[in-house]
Amino acid sequence: MTREKKKKDSILNLLKYAGKYKWPLIFCPMVMIGEVAMETYIPKLIQRLIDEAIPYSAQSGEMSQVLICGGLMIAMALISMGFGMAGSYLGAKGGMGFGRNLRQALFEKIQRFSFKNIDKFSTASLVTRITTDVNQTQNTLIMLVRMAFRSPIMFLMSLFYAWQMNPSLTSILFIAVPLLALGIVIIMRNAFPRFQIMMKKYDILNREVQENLIAIRVVKAFVRSAFEKKKFGDAADDVTGAQRSAEKVVLWNGPLMQILMYGCIVSVLWFGGQQIIRGEMGVGALLTFITYITQILMALMMLSFLFVSIVLSRASISRILEVLNEEPDIANPETAATEVKDGEIEFDHVGFSYAGDKDNLVLQDINLHIKAGETIGLIGATGSAKTSLVSLIPRLYDVTTGTLKVGGRDVRDYDLHALRDQVAMVLQKNVLFSGSIKENLRWGDEKATDEEITAACQAAAADEFVRSFPDGYETDLGQGGVNVSGGQKQRLCIARALLKKPKIMILDDATSAVDTATDSRIREALRSQMADTTKIIIAQRITSVMDADRVVVLDNGKIADVGTHDELMARCDIYRDVYLSQQKGVA
Repeated sequence: MTREKKKKDSILNLLKYAGKYKWPLIFCPMVMIGEVAMETYIPKLIQRLIDEAIPYSAQSGEMSQVLICGGLMIAMALISMGFGMAGSYLGAKGGMGFGRNLRQALFEKIQRFSFKNIDKFSTASLVTRITTDVNQTQNTLIMLVRMAFRSPIMFLMSLFYAWQMNPSLTSILFIAVPLLALGIVIIMRNAFPRFQIMMKKYDILNREVQENLIAIRVVKAFVRSAFEKKKFGDAADDVTGAQRSAEKVVLWNGPLMQILMYGCIVSVLWFGGQQIIRGEMGVGALLTFITYITQILMALMMLSFLFVSIVLSRASISRILEVLNEEPDIANPETAATEVKDGEIEFDHVGFSYAGDKDNLVLQDINLHIKAGETIGLIGATGSAKTSLVSLIPRLYDVTTGTLKVGGRDVRDYDLHALRDQVAMVLQKNVLFSGSIKENLRWGDEKATDEEITAACQAAAADEFVRSFPDGYETDLGQGGVNVSGGQKQRLCIARALLKKPKIMILDDATSAVDTATDSRIREALRSQMADTTKIIIAQRITSVMDADRVVVLDNGKIADVGTHDELMARCDIYRDVYLSQQKGVA
């Protein structure tokens, strides 16, 4: 891995997201220093108590020195506990605040992504990154601000006191510490790629859960619960296997630490015991020295756990930075136009590919001029790129070749908000959100009055069924609008688009779930109430577009013909065949 990549994956790259929580993160290490100072001085009092105060008390019967030493130890322990509690609070506050800001930054970045950017990562992966990966990173930061200062300072202070007491015994550490460092490096190098694999398995597991819950009605309708259980079980087994593979490496850290710790203590007892026999060292001094050795090794153990945590979080940090460093495929120009003059649309030799490959175009050489206020029908077989064509108008995707103009200006010259605010789309997949019907409709216009909402629903043939609910417009739709039927959902989405009062309105097979009479009512309302709005209607039923000003016939990403219903019936075989087959089906 290059030096640049290592720097990129560092948690320091993310600290700018701490914001106002940087002060708890700064003060936390300072408080931890106070805790360490108290902890490392208490063994000195133990030595004084055993080697001086207790023998003096035994000889003189005077307890004053024992009480003084004992009182100082209790006071220092209480002060150390206070510092420790303050450090824990500051670390948790700073770390949780950092996690909150990081999630917000990720969410805001994802909101700026184009469809192409989202397709690159997948929805399930983005969910994992904004939840699991951020949790792992914030926990590592909390551990970092507490242990990265506390453990080295405890190591150095305990080493200083131990060396001051007995340099020869302290030299035992010069064998243990390099061995521990070597072991940690080997563990880190082998664990990191395994944790990366584990996080990818989490992405797959989240995808399975997401798909199953979104399509739970389909699963039950087709009696596929057993199949879905097996799929989830396989994904869960893969995550478990990846976790085991990573943990097998990390688990060596504990035994390595224990072996070195107990080896050091046994060596100190052996050589220290001989020094006591020779009168070179007191019992209190040996116990104090063992305490310092234990503190030194515990500090090293905490550092080793911190390094392991950093290894684990590096995989998460790398995934988070991939999102934060991703440049949105579609962005505002430097001098963006903020006003769309009208709903005129012009496709000039437009080609489009989802991959941006000019040699593999989904749409090829599209030339089409649509006047402002015109109603255009769009017909074509499944896979003929009808949705791809209309997705270019609000710049959900950018054209690969050619030019697309709206209101006489290239769509790439507009401010994205200004352009999309003037284009209302009712997509094939109708999406409603948790909340009431009224709250969902106000996505079209958050300031819409009750009268405007009612008028939009009447135009979309939705008012009648909405009023049939006990709570009317205050009816809660549930997640994804589960409390309404497919046809009702379509009509609510059309009403939401009408409230937007756009210059261009796109209905992408938006009336497929309603009967022909309701479809006719909706089209009549669009004609009468939105005369100045350009309307593009994608439909499978010829009857939904036959009264349009013009109908565009798409075939394999190319325009096969453009004309009125009568003109196409006379000269377009594709259009005529579809119409006759549908009329035959009706008959």
